[in-house]
Amino acid sequence: MIAPIALFVYKRPEHTRRCLESLMANPLAKQSDLYIFCDAAKTPADHSMVQQTREVVRQVSGFNRIEVVERVTNWGLAASIIAGVTQLCHQFSKVIVIEDDLILSPYFLQYMNSALEYYANETKVGCIHGYVYPTQKPLPQTFFLRGGDCWGWATWQRAWQYFEPCGQKLLQNIVLQNEVAGFTLNRANDNLQMLKDQIAGRNNSWAIRWHASLYLRNMLTLYPGQSLVNNIGLDDTGTHCNATNVYQVDLAHNAAVIQSIPLVQNTMACKAFESFYRSLKPSFAQRVWRKLNTMLSKTDEKVS
Repeated sequence: MIAPIALFVYKRPEHTRRCLESLMANPLAKQSDLYIFCDAAKTPADHSMVQQTREVVRQVSGFNRIEVVERVTNWGLAASIIAGVTQLCHQFSKVIVIEDDLILSPYFLQYMNSALEYYANETKVGCIHGYVYPTQKPLPQTFFLRGGDCWGWATWQRAWQYFEPCGQKLLQNIVLQNEVAGFTLNRANDNLQMLKDQIAGRNNSWAIRWHASLYLRNMLTLYPGQSLVNNIGLDDTGTHCNATNVYQVDLAHNAAVIQSIPLVQNTMACKAFESFYRSLKPSFAQRVWRKLNTMLSKTDEKVS
């Protein structure tokens, strides 16, 4: 039972081409049904790149079945993903989800399908994830963390049914259940602020709501010890992210073996993720230095 693949694209033809090439390099691609959801242009300025992206998609081959959905109005990424995942989960009870800026290991589909089958009836497991941060310490071959994730992932209808679209409700429950520390990995990441920004309309992240939905149900995501996904979209071409290379990883050269492991959050991996997040934040000394530089610059401007 090979899971269907949902690919979401917008206006990045070159990213889309590279993503599809990496997906086609997976041996299981020929047995997989591929559903491509193409969002429409938000502004007239986006129309050309949207059309170029659709031309790339229309030339795709190498899958068991291909269905292309071309939106006639702009849905936005969140609405498009929520609708597409809901549709395919309803039809097939499970789905593998990727976006146009992800480069996949040739072992990505093998890992996803094996894990989807292995944990199909394990209600504590809600998500399978392919990307892993470039942590300094080595990680177990596979491990669990609490919550959901979004860079090359898969799920089942039994878990997706718990997706809560109301960010305000999620935030209230996180606070009421005293889960702020766990949800933010001891405030190492910006998950809470991201959720607050979604509520305020400063972002439209479906991913933070997916993570919070599973987190509050104490459900787990399975990760591989070495990343099977690399995100090439953090190059200032995307709609939602700024340019950075801190998330770049080398793809795994073999498949992660899916085997029985404890159905609990892995403490070592959790600490490794927390350390990675902290490495992205400026130290106290750096913050003081930046503040001093800003003050000195303003003083120089007044003097001049």
